[in-house]
Amino acid sequence: VPLAIAMDDQSPEGRAAIFDSLTDMQATFTKLETLRIPVIAAIQGGCIGAGVDMISACDFRFATKDAFFCIQEINIGMTADVGTFPRLTKLMPDGWVRQIAYTGERLAAQKAKELGLVNEVFDTQAAMLDHAMNIAKEIATKSPLAVTGSKSMINYARDHSTADALDYIGVWNAAMLSGAHMREAFTAKAEKRDSDF
Repeated sequence: VPLAIAMDDQSPEGRAAIFDSLTDMQATFTKLETLRIPVIAAIQGGCIGAGVDMISACDFRFATKDAFFCIQEINIGMTADVGTFPRLTKLMPDGWVRQIAYTGERLAAQKAKELGLVNEVFDTQAAMLDHAMNIAKEIATKSPLAVTGSKSMINYARDHSTADALDYIGVWNAAMLSGAHMREAFTAKAEKRDSDF
């Protein structure tokens, strides 16, 4: 059942259809967060509603100076439901998440950077995309297994106690540490060349 139709249906089946649609959309955005590779968001102009859900699931965010962020759902009589709140409250101060959630106001790119939502702000789209590609290229020179492990550990540490996170990294490295990748990294550094993983 399409979500728009289900929203007018007050029956248990209609409510269940809304729930099913939302959990499918939530799973889609969660996939960005749990992919084994880093996901870089490059934002120009308005990042509104589900756009905020999407970029908050990315590993990091770059924006142009004209970019802005808006939790639009409050302006259309609903609560953001695809991941905005559980993710934004881990990326920026709680009070600011509440302010933009309750008011629907626009959060300018520079303020978003000050609050920790955005890593960098650029004057032009070209400069932003160039920077994003350079970061992606730098990440691509690293051991894929080490990048995947780092992403997994960062996500785990965010959601668990320090003791649990330390235990998990121990288990991860015991199971996944690649001697071949480490040897290649050390050899490449000694030979002053790029690693070949």
